[in-house]
Amino acid sequence: MTYTAPPSVRSYAGRKGVDLDHVAASSGRKSLAKEDVDHHLSPATDPVPSASYRYWEVDHSAYGPTRPEPTSRIAQTAAANLSAANTVIPQVTHHDEVDARQVEAFRASLKAEAKERGLKLTSLVFHIKAMSQCLKRFPIFNSSLSADGRTLHFKNYIHIGVAVDTQWGLMVPVIRNADRKGLWALASDLEDLAQRAQARKLRTDDMGGASLSVSNLGAIGGTGFSPIVNPPEVAILGLSRTRTTPVWQDEKWEPVPMTPLDLSYDHRVINGAEAARFMRHYCSLIEEPRRMLI
Repeated sequence: MTYTAPPSVRSYAGRKGVDLDHVAASSGRKSLAKEDVDHHLSPATDPVPSASYRYWEVDHSAYGPTRPEPTSRIAQTAAANLSAANTVIPQVTHHDEVDARQVEAFRASLKAEAKERGLKLTSLVFHIKAMSQCLKRFPIFNSSLSADGRTLHFKNYIHIGVAVDTQWGLMVPVIRNADRKGLWALASDLEDLAQRAQARKLRTDDMGGASLSVSNLGAIGGTGFSPIVNPPEVAILGLSRTRTTPVWQDEKWEPVPMTPLDLSYDHRVINGAEAARFMRHYCSLIEEPRRMLI
């Protein structure tokens, strides 16, 4: 089978004792990366765990023309992890929305400085800042449940995972020690990780170990969704597109930009009342963003 592999991948495969010809033949891929070598050495868990699901293995070409295309290793690994998470974790999603007027006004006031710094001060930066402060106040959300369900591991650090949509699949790089960083540092880290994810240049230490992750679909659209918890984290926050909504205020209707929030959580660790309190505090920070700087 004809395939391509950069010198770094060929060198890596040589050090690992892996035959790239065999990797290409077994995977059906025409462009090989280090992840393909790693998968060959330690195959990902089958995302279809039971033979009872084999009913969907049909000959699609019997009904018309088809074009088979191997999925990326990133997508295969994500599928296995998400399938396992959705099977094992009893997940609940708490839906809310937050007034984004103050965040948008604050961003606008910093627009000139952001341009001077060469940074994009997106609303997501404020959400990451708010999340880092909420995790301090509600440590149960910054914990992980052991595999046997008998021990909760509380973390003395706050790392925020940020889901990035790439052509190879969803990647979740992590901003380390987010609680110790100001808005400009968070904006810089976010932009750097997103760019390297798109270029497939993330390092191993850029991934894993998050306290909690944020999935932002605001740039694409939608009014809400139910993100799947990414274990060993116990919660994940979803953001959808901010939309202008009429809000009754001071005896009149006001047009207010409202951002939908969707917090999915592991019900073995977090109950509904805790989730509601967490989100109320979160909303209070977004609605008065200067409180995050005190």
